[in-house]
Amino acid sequence: PPWLCHKSDSPIEHFHGLGRAQKYAKGILKAECRPSFAKTKWSKLFPNRYSADLLPFITKDIDAQSDLFQYPPPFGFRDLLEKLQGLVQLLPEFNLPAELQLRRCKRCVVVGSSSVLRGLELGSTFDHFDIVIRLNDAPVQGYTNDVGKKTTIRMTYPEGAALSPDEYFSNSLFVAVLFKTVDFAWLKAMVKNETLPLWMHLFFWKNVPTKIPISPRRFQILNPVIVKETALDILQYLEPQGWLFWRQKVPTIGMIAAVLATHLCDEVSLAGFGYDLRQPNTPLHYYDSKCMVAMVGQTMHNVTRETEILQQLVREGAVSDLSGGIDCHFCKEQG
Repeated sequence: PPWLCHKSDSPIEHFHGLGRAQKYAKGILKAECRPSFAKTKWSKLFPNRYSADLLPFITKDIDAQSDLFQYPPPFGFRDLLEKLQGLVQLLPEFNLPAELQLRRCKRCVVVGSSSVLRGLELGSTFDHFDIVIRLNDAPVQGYTNDVGKKTTIRMTYPEGAALSPDEYFSNSLFVAVLFKTVDFAWLKAMVKNETLPLWMHLFFWKNVPTKIPISPRRFQILNPVIVKETALDILQYLEPQGWLFWRQKVPTIGMIAAVLATHLCDEVSLAGFGYDLRQPNTPLHYYDSKCMVAMVGQTMHNVTRETEILQQLVREGAVSDLSGGIDCHFCKEQG
């Protein structure tokens, strides 16, 4: 098919001194960590469009009058109060691991899926960040040299979740992004280690895992107000209207994760971000044979708009781009 690429095709012309990416990433880790840096920068860049005080995950203390219930999923949980209360009772209150709580200043890296990661050998550097956020089913097994193995958080919606049990680690958090009502039933079944009724599988657009092999204490639900703020305020998509809601543009998981990271860490780095739709024949992901052309026809995401915002964030220093797919800082260095 036209959307398949040869896995060997590299998206980056391997520029002189491939070690520049490693040097740049290690330099970020060596510098002194700056408390509240990301939140301060984002607040200045997006006045009245970014809320520094949002909770990252849903807590047991649910206010039925809050912004949480203004919109249907994925921007809120309108008309889903009972379902949400039932689900939240099964989950622990969110706490970072004790060793992270003690850190005065934390650094996050969000590891995306872009093929720009191939051959940069940044894996061991990622593993030195305090919090490593991975997306959907992007694999660690077989790719540790380029993507590392530490996984603090794996963030996904049901259809994006890894089918292989090997991609789940007992010390990682599974952060669920709930896009539709049936996602609640799926998550409840995963937390309780129960079987989802067969008829419910009809409501998912691809196969979903039948089991997530981690403790119930390792599940969290993403605060959908973060999705809403990412879409309507930061990306400035149009507000969803009634029955047209199903045609609503939604941010990619990567864009949502970048915003989430600002609520967990003082400094935020991104890696494996950047889709260049002008190069349809380059590989899309670091782990499969899909071509960039597969992104061109989709209507759910506005990749061009996301790229503009990500470039703004990188150029203003609000986030660091470790793999150079958004705006390559280390490519510009001489020598």
